[in-house]
This record gives sequence, structure tokens and C-alpha cells, in this order.
Amino acid sequence: MTDRDRSSHLDDRGQARMVDSSVKPETARRAVAQGRIRLGQAAAEAFDSGDSAKGDISSCARLAGILAAKRTSGLIPLCHPLRLDSVVVDLAREADDVVATCTVTGVERTGFEMEALTGVSVALLTVYDMLKYLGKRMEIGPIRLVEKSGGKSGEFRWTD
Repeated sequence: MTDRDRSSHLDDRGQARMVDSSVKPETARRAVAQGRIRLGQAAAEAFDSGDSAKGDISSCARLAGILAAKRTSGLIPLCHPLRLDSVVVDLAREADDVVATCTVTGVERTGFEMEALTGVSVALLTVYDMLKYLGKRMEIGPIRLVEKSGGKSGEFRWTD
């Protein structure tokens, strides 16, 4: 069996399709994604002060991440529109980086991995957007799923 044969996003002819999740039971689910942006010195100082020419960086990035998680099904073609019970975006400084973490929880028939990854991505892009006037030498990544629970596939935790 090839990867293509195992993909639930392909029909018998290899055409993309949305998975029928109506046959799956609703379960409590949680997904956590994390990513980072490496800042230049001027951008790091502006982030640390909490202000930029465009406003409050942390608040804006957190809000952008939450909104993005809520709109994931409109961005990723085969994602289901899901009921999200909670979306939390946290930002923390580590060395020269800002680390964003997005946690999504709820009770659904399918997981929240894409919502958490989308939330982190847009939060980091927002940090970039708000600080790019200070220098373009910022790098985003890696972005990854660090944890998930619930559903048929069970638990996942990123380990190095």
C-alpha cells in the first residue's frame, strides 16, 4: 500500500476530497503548536519594550493568532470548519527569539492540529509585520505540532 492509498484526502481515483467525519465520534481534543521568529537587535529591543510604530506587538500578534485559528477552514482547502472551545496564543522571549505557542481545545470529530499550526504561523507573521520597519533580517521557523490528544490516533508529543 502506498502513501497515496492510505491518504484519507484522496478518493478512489486519486482526486482530492474532504474526509467524511460524520461517522467519527466526538471526543475531547487538544492541539499545541509552537514556532519562533529570530529578531534582529533593533526588533528585539522594540519587542521587549512592548511597543512599535504600529502598536502593541504582543497583543496584536496574540489576537491575530486567535483569529487565524478560527478561520483555518477558509485557508486550508480540505480542513473542516470546527467548533473551537478555546484558543490561547502565548508569546515568550528566548535568547534572540520570540517563541509563539498556540493551544486549541474543544470537543469535535476531527483534530485541531491545523488550527494550532495556523494560529502560530499568523502570530509570528504579525510580529514580523509589526517590526519589519526596523529591519528585514528576521527568520521564522521552525513551526511544528508539539502535542495533540484525542481522537483515533491518540496522543502525540514532539520529542527531540
